Amino acid sequence: MSAELASAATPDLQQVDPVINMVVFAAFVAVTLFIVFRVSRRKATENEFYAAGRSFSGRQNGIAIAGDYLSAASFLGICGAIAVAGYDGFLYSIGFLVAWLVALLLVAELLRNTGRFTMADVLSFRLKQRPVRMAAALATLTVCFFYLVAQMAGAGNLVALLMGFTDPIAKDITIAIVGGLMIVYVIFGGMKGTTWVQIIKAVLLIAGAGILTLMVLFIVQFDFNELLQRAIDQSPEGEAILAPGLKYTNPIDFLSLGLALVLGTAGLPHVLMRFYTVPSAKEARRSVVWAIWLIGIFYLFTLVLGFGAGALVGPETIAGAAGGENAAAPLLALALGGPVLMAVISAIAFATILAVVAGLAITAATSFAHDIYASIIKRGDVAPGAEVKVARITVVVIGIIAIVGGIVAQNQNVAFLVALAFAVAASANLPTILYSLFWRRFNTGGALWSMYGGLISCVLLIVLSPAVSGRETSMFPDADFAIFPLSNPGIVSIPLAFVLGIVGTLVTKPSADHAVKQAEMEVRSFTGAGAEKASEH
Repeated sequence: MSAELASAATPDLQQVDPVINMVVFAAFVAVTLFIVFRVSRRKATENEFYAAGRSFSGRQNGIAIAGDYLSAASFLGICGAIAVAGYDGFLYSIGFLVAWLVALLLVAELLRNTGRFTMADVLSFRLKQRPVRMAAALATLTVCFFYLVAQMAGAGNLVALLMGFTDPIAKDITIAIVGGLMIVYVIFGGMKGTTWVQIIKAVLLIAGAGILTLMVLFIVQFDFNELLQRAIDQSPEGEAILAPGLKYTNPIDFLSLGLALVLGTAGLPHVLMRFYTVPSAKEARRSVVWAIWLIGIFYLFTLVLGFGAGALVGPETIAGAAGGENAAAPLLALALGGPVLMAVISAIAFATILAVVAGLAITAATSFAHDIYASIIKRGDVAPGAEVKVARITVVVIGIIAIVGGIVAQNQNVAFLVALAFAVAASANLPTILYSLFWRRFNTGGALWSMYGGLISCVLLIVLSPAVSGRETSMFPDADFAIFPLSNPGIVSIPLAFVLGIVGTLVTKPSADHAVKQAEMEVRSFTGAGAEKASEH
């Protein structure tokens, strides 16, 4: 058995065939583009463009949610983190999965019943429309930016590995191409086209990860202990990879990351938007149950794939490859099945990135067009079709910004970058969502204090953290203005946002019709009565 492992543990990077990779990539892109154009409507209404006409079943939406959630961070970043850091890397899998319990138990059904298209529909239902919508829209755009940067960085690293690119300009061009495809998906497909791409991508990703998992387990005769021992033998850190502290030497940093991961999902705007694509609260619950099962199975796969990459490829080989930790899964496929399997798995990863960035882009565009343009700038007086037109223009602007951010952050682990997005979501969005749904006294002042306080503190701490400067692995390694010691600010910014929500509520007065609107929202959130017109008061 050791001989088999030894033969599989040295993937030859010279085997990588750019032609095969390019053909497989082109096939995946062609198929998904065909689907997008097939289901698209050039003159879609707001309901069709934002929520796909609420036409998806709970099962379809659950698969799409899994597709939206299982991003490049889940496949590329987590596998690489486990391969190199072992136990500390697996924290991402645990946190991303457990987070769904918060979404299922607290927000999924109530959110769908109360809103129409965006998170701001819920938050502004019984609060002052304009200030709350602006705050919610800014928070949504910030979360989407961090998430998009992570996906773009993953795309650049993946294609650099597969095409053998060493020139930084080639990687930059790759990121720009991904951004361009994202713009095409959203402009022409809207939510319906994006959802079908998510469904197809989720099936392919889970099936591909499952096949790789079975191949890894087959090599070790389905003996997981043997796989762990081989990973220990290959790692320069030895048995330390099975214990905490290898990547996060500061236990507070470890706790901060876990807090952001567990609480972040229930505040992710692109995930919350998916609850509006189903026709009823029952289907919203079904979609989350489907998503939890699929996501849970996938994250079990990442445990085997991560340690499998560490055992069969080796942390040093992974670290030395183009893309670093993000190359672990493709290199594992190369070790197990040669260049063809690597091309297929990498194309699935590439489709994953395209689908997720499309979902993020339509969320950000919806937030700007629906919350800022239609509700704040135009005060609800919008010509037919104008809102969708603004959303499509916004997609182009967002795509350009995401491309620039992805180029700057392309050397970062994508799972780490996504964790920053989770911290922003948990700080800026989650406290206000929970207070709006469950605290009768909560008012506009509390919402603004919580959202702006959580958003500003989280972003500021990220900028002043080692994630941005002060280390070789930072976004700007040559600069050093890291005065905040933690890589993830969740342990500070999330409790602060909850506290600010309470303080802001207690020091400001509610509106005159606060009690009436609160009672109406309470009835609607638990019954779904009038959900289609939740923001039309």
